[in-house]
Amino acid sequence: MSAATDSNMFQVAITADVYNADGSTVYKDLGLSLLAKQPHISHGPFDEHRPQIGADQIGDAHGVLVFAAAVTTESVSNCKNLLAFGRFGVGYDNVDVEACTEADVLLYTTVGAVDYPVATATLTWMLALSHHVRVKDELVRSGRWHDRNQYMGCELRDRTLGIIGLGGIGRALIKLLDGFAMSQPIAFDPLIDPQVAKKFGVELVELDELLQISDFVSIHCPLNKQTRNLIGDHELALMKPNAYLINTARGGIVNEDALYEVLANHRIAGAAIDCYENEPITKPHRFGEFENTLLAPHSIAWTDEMFADIGRAACQGMVDLSLGHAPRSIINPQVLESPGFANKWRRFTSDR
Repeated sequence: MSAATDSNMFQVAITADVYNADGSTVYKDLGLSLLAKQPHISHGPFDEHRPQIGADQIGDAHGVLVFAAAVTTESVSNCKNLLAFGRFGVGYDNVDVEACTEADVLLYTTVGAVDYPVATATLTWMLALSHHVRVKDELVRSGRWHDRNQYMGCELRDRTLGIIGLGGIGRALIKLLDGFAMSQPIAFDPLIDPQVAKKFGVELVELDELLQISDFVSIHCPLNKQTRNLIGDHELALMKPNAYLINTARGGIVNEDALYEVLANHRIAGAAIDCYENEPITKPHRFGEFENTLLAPHSIAWTDEMFADIGRAACQGMVDLSLGHAPRSIINPQVLESPGFANKWRRFTSDR
């Protein structure tokens, strides 16, 4: 890490996977100017990218901003100054939260920053699937003009959207769909109060009912022990033959073997998949066999605007910590009450 070692400086390390070899950032704007404007904060990348963050990489850093690298028990095994990991994004399945908590280290994410871009990408896929955009493009490229009557599309009008996970993204999607004349959306989310859902014009239902009714099933829940393989053989068998499945959340929520069989046997109309059980995908994926699938390399929602927003949120969390304030969107807030964390935080503020 290239950050200064002055004890009066709040040191922020950044995983090297957001930097090019020449030191420039891979992404146009990650909000790093927020850190640069603070004279008491030094920041810089790790010297190398590793799939798992090593304790030696963290060193004396007070905070680490993480993109794709995993945080493990070993990562926090010798973090005498470390106060927090900040995730560029909302998912944190690559972070051992329990290990962070035991080591008196906060984990925070950038909740809210991805809501609009992911919702927009989901709407894009809903329209592309229902209008056979991919296939119709290929008809022209391959000179199959007269096959066009085999690919009649359908409108969103009067169709039912079923949302799995009614968080910020699901709610943003509902707002975007206002004006498309769809039926009342339904959602499965055991953590949401029905009255809260009602405020957004959504009816909460059980998962099986959602799958049976929906014309579009869109997944927006986190990957955890409860949601791994949430959508498998049983669940996919409940979907209507003219229904579409969309996953912009995490691989592992949908059982890929089960989905492959459903697509191969034309038991649903199609699917759009942005995330996979094993990433990265470095050879052609088997879902690519089907003309009624849309695939993306876990980036369908990526825009310059999205990365600017998540970058600013992640960096602002470090600025807040350095000034003695808790960051937003903390995953393990109990750490704030830990004497070990308080001592580390106090040690930095008193050093200043």
